[in-house]
Amino acid sequence: MASGDVRANGDVDPKGMRRVLGACFVGTALEWYDFFLYGTMAALVFDKLFFPNIDPTAASLASLSTFAAGFVARPIGGIIFGHYGDRLGRKKMLIISLVMMGIATFLIGLLPTYETLGFAAPVLLVVLRVVQGLGVGGEWGGAALMAIEHAPRRRRGFYGAFTQMGVPGGLLTSTVVVLIVSSSVSEEAFLGWAWRIPFLLSIVLIGVGLYVRLRILESPVFEEAKEVAPEPRIPLVATIRDHPKSLVTVMGARIAENALFYLFTVFILEYGESELGLERGQLLVAVIVAASIGLVSTPAYGALSDRLGRRPIYLFGAVVSLVFSFAYIPMIDTKSIPLIVLATVIGLNLGHDAMYGPQAAFFSESFGTRSRYTGASIGYQLAGVLGGGIAPLVAASLLTLGPSGGFYVSVYMAAMCVITIASVLWATETYRTDVAEEAANVRRRAAGPERPAAG
Repeated sequence: MASGDVRANGDVDPKGMRRVLGACFVGTALEWYDFFLYGTMAALVFDKLFFPNIDPTAASLASLSTFAAGFVARPIGGIIFGHYGDRLGRKKMLIISLVMMGIATFLIGLLPTYETLGFAAPVLLVVLRVVQGLGVGGEWGGAALMAIEHAPRRRRGFYGAFTQMGVPGGLLTSTVVVLIVSSSVSEEAFLGWAWRIPFLLSIVLIGVGLYVRLRILESPVFEEAKEVAPEPRIPLVATIRDHPKSLVTVMGARIAENALFYLFTVFILEYGESELGLERGQLLVAVIVAASIGLVSTPAYGALSDRLGRRPIYLFGAVVSLVFSFAYIPMIDTKSIPLIVLATVIGLNLGHDAMYGPQAAFFSESFGTRSRYTGASIGYQLAGVLGGGIAPLVAASLLTLGPSGGFYVSVYMAAMCVITIASVLWATETYRTDVAEEAANVRRRAAGPERPAAG
């Protein structure tokens, strides 16, 4: 069993734990930087650069469709990385996913546009987006499990939230970089060459991520289970066979959280600039403010779930989001920047983060050790296809239905929340679960029945 981070008796080496949490946060933030950067550019510039020969509305929908392609690839990445992560270990998969994502993002920064390459340009853009999706499909499960399986039993919600903090960290970093670059040059220069700079920076960031991840040890829970528990031949089959309810409830719980997140961070950019005529910088500021708060609110909700349970905190976020669904579009339509910032903060930090903070622990605790990477990843990523992957596209399409389009978007948001609320109510509470129970059970069975004391 690995030593140095968590010992068999549950004691934690503080230095080793800090190293693990740092690797989970930094590496995940860098991967989400890459993923969110694409979403921001898809909303702002890709329609003009890769789909210039169709009308603006169709170009926007086409650009957002390439954004959705990454989500279609994520479950495939979850299956592949989950399979080998449950058989070979968490750390190896985290290294591979980081490299895959970083290289794909760097190559997007070098990609010729439609003007130079013609139809091949958007095709290559989609290919690289799919590679991004495969990488991030394996990233979340590995990072979440490394944090959860190293953490003390009663603090898994808080420690698991360090993986979740990678989302606001990556969102904040990518949005700030785009804002700095776009405000430093003219619109013509930004569309001509400067849009490439944030993508090319990824090659530097990947070095930072590799440095922190190469220094951590493998999960001690996985190492122990590997020694005593039978290796699943096909982890996906074992997951479906042994944990069907968990797989369904994880997917349902994820739907609203993921869909609303991309409405609040990607759709708002397209809608605000194209439909309301607002400046790009004003919209980016709203996202930056909420992402900054998310670095605090996400671990706070995770820690609260260690005391009250995963389900109550998750349900709070889902119910808040349901109620807020019918206020979000009207607040954006005011064109008031303070109200837009407030709407983004309420949506992300009050509603979304209450679901996302405890999510790493909630989902990971729902599966056994030898199928945990696969189960958590597949449930998480499949929901991403049905949630965030199509949410900006669905919302943009609903707006084309006329004056009532905004109301239809609100109904769509509310429907996602209802699915999540029903799923969490059906789910089993997990915050007292022993994530090493699988290995312990195998050891007890191998030892045989206890003999009664003589007397």
